Order: sequence, then C-alpha cells, then structure tokens
Amino acid sequence: MTRRAVVIGAGHYLPERVVENAEFEKTLDTSDEWIRSRSGIERRHFAAEGETTSDLATKAAQRALDQAGLAANDIDAIVLATSTADLTFPSAASMVQAKLGMDHGFAFDLQAVCAGFAYALTNANALILSGQASRVLVIGAETFSRIMDWNDRSTCVLFGDGAGALVLEAQEGNGTPEDRGILATDLNSDGRHKDILYVDGGISTQTTGFLRMQGKEVFRHAVEKLAATAVKAMDSAGVSSEDVDWVVPHQANIRIIQGTARKMGLPMDKVVVTVQDHGNTSAASIPLALSVGVERGQIKKGDLIVTEAIGGGLAWGAVVLRW
Repeated sequence: MTRRAVVIGAGHYLPERVVENAEFEKTLDTSDEWIRSRSGIERRHFAAEGETTSDLATKAAQRALDQAGLAANDIDAIVLATSTADLTFPSAASMVQAKLGMDHGFAFDLQAVCAGFAYALTNANALILSGQASRVLVIGAETFSRIMDWNDRSTCVLFGDGAGALVLEAQEGNGTPEDRGILATDLNSDGRHKDILYVDGGISTQTTGFLRMQGKEVFRHAVEKLAATAVKAMDSAGVSSEDVDWVVPHQANIRIIQGTARKMGLPMDKVVVTVQDHGNTSAASIPLALSVGVERGQIKKGDLIVTEAIGGGLAWGAVVLRW
C-alpha cells in the first residue's frame, strides 16, 4: 500500500466588490476591448478597506472544511501560499489558525508568488507522506490590489484578490496512477530572471513598492516552462495527455493558457478557465479554479487533473493529482 494525500474538500472566497474593465477607462488610457484582447480578463474582485489576506483565506478555508465535513481541530497543519500577507510577521497562516479556532498543530506561510499553490501542495504532500501530518489545509490567498501602481495600465488591470483552499487527507492507495490523491509534483526556479516580474520594495529597503512586470518576457518564458513542468510531472506520475481529464492552470492570461494547452496536446474543452471573472489572483488562482470547477460540475471524483503555474522568481511548477 502507498500513502497518498487525497483532496477531500475544496472551497473559495471572493471579495464582494466586482471591478469591471470599464471602471479603468475612467482613470487610464485603456478600454474593455484592450484588456480583453490581451488577457481575456473581463472583471476581477478587490478586497474591501480593512479586509485582509488572512480574512479571505479564513473564509475559503472554512468552506473547504465544510465540504470535507470537518472541524478546524480535525486538521494537523495549515500551509498558506501568499505574497501579500497581512503583516511582516506573524504568518497569515497562524492568523487563519486562530480565526478558525484551531488550537493545536502548526501553520506557516509559503511565498513563491503565482507558483505558490503548486509549491504549497508539494510541501503539504511531503508532510503527509512523511507522516508529519494526516490532514493538511492548503490555502492560496492574495490581496494583490494592495501592491498595484494604478498609473501603470500594463499591470493594474490584470490582477485581482481572492482565496481558495483544499483539505488533504492521508489515505492508502495501491501505488498506481489510478490512486486518488497527489501522484507527482515538479518544482523549479531560476533567480536570474528576477527583473521581469517583481515588487520594487520590501522590508529591508523600508519601502512597500509596487508590482513591476515585463509582460512580453514573462509570456516568452511562461508557455515553454509551463508545458515542460506539466509534462515532467505527468511522466513522473506515469500518465500521458490522453489520460488527463482537466488541466487547471494558473489563471494569468488566456493566451498563455491556450498556448500551454496546445503545447501539451490538449484541447481547450479540457481546461478549466476562470481568468475572465477573477483576473490574476496569483497563488489563489489554482485553488480558486479548482473549487469553481467543482462547483460548476466539471471536476468530479476520480478525474485526473494537472495544475501548473509560473510566477516571479522566476518560480514554476506542476502537480498531477486524481480528484
């Protein structure tokens, strides 16, 4: 028998405020058509004043727990992927732990920008496989609206706020690709490409900073690296494109999503797409899309899923799992 980390619950939360593309026309030299044609984004959600990343994360986590039929104290650990934590410290994960009423176990943040949820799933999987935890709450949550330069039309129209969460539980499998749970992961980074996607401020510089991006360069790296990491993870899992039921990619740009699907040899009707409604929610985008896919009735128990993401660092990775 083989120990597997199996998804038993999913949930998401989006702030109430919906921002349509047309709203940016009032302050920027842009248009709904310009934004849609370049990104596929039609709207996004922005957190309310005083609404923090840990607030969003807690609501998504509670919904995932509810779907799993569990209470917070049934969880051993929380892994929260975010680049926009409430405070420098303590971790947003520990704040979620307190807000959920979880009075044992451990919680920590993980920062790999848009690739954060792939990194978080990989770490949660390792905790379960090693026996360190039997149930792990894995969350992606962001308030990227807090780090936007509202005068930069090339970036501020692309990002949104939100959170998604999965509950992973240790279960026994047979050690084959037919097992439910995480089957394989692949992580990568290359710090030489820092300058194409970063925030120009931070604690050691005593500044907050804004997100800066060289869009064409990011696109150039994204399709090739996303397809490569997905194929590597599929090879490790012993599956092929023909076996895949759904690709649930990082929701950054519809053209990147389409290009990656083509490179993987998969049609778009096997891709869960939410970028039009959420924009790029960084580490929250994959769990958001997974939860929405379940809600829509697309993702069902037993489906083989490939997730892949790339973000600042550059950092990128993929996870193959059977729902």
